Amino acid sequence: MLRRKKATRRMGFSLIELVIVVVIIAIIGAIAIPRLSRGAQGASDSAMSGDLAELRSALDLYASEHNGAFPALATVTTQLTEYTDDAGNTSSTKSTVYVYGPYLRTVPTLPLGGTGYKGASSFVDGSSGTSGASAGGWFYNATTGAVTANLDPSLQDSRGIAYNTY
Repeated sequence: MLRRKKATRRMGFSLIELVIVVVIIAIIGAIAIPRLSRGAQGASDSAMSGDLAELRSALDLYASEHNGAFPALATVTTQLTEYTDDAGNTSSTKSTVYVYGPYLRTVPTLPLGGTGYKGASSFVDGSSGTSGASAGGWFYNATTGAVTANLDPSLQDSRGIAYNTY
């Protein structure tokens, strides 16, 4: 009996197959790396939008419960984070007189900006002047209840929108 030798073929990847895999990985990397590098910036932009929405909702609710009056600039933090009465006087405990609020647990901090801005939760007078002119977190107009980020108008997000117009 003649035994036929089976032709053994060495199993492995050809050079062409390896080149194709490397090219595919490079294409995926070219797509993913720019998106990942904008991740931190995108997160800050989202945090800014969320914080402003939270502040604006709290201010609107305060005004609806206080006959259309918004918190005074000097006491806005206290009026939003403690219990209030009809006149806007504050108390740290709820009672039969202090029945409204609190509207926020804490005032959110500004997620962007330089020293004196980023991480600040204070309010700056927004009834006059320009946002970003003095340190603080939020540019607040106590007459209208408008609140924006207290940042220089030249600071913009990745879409070219100024942060102080969010």
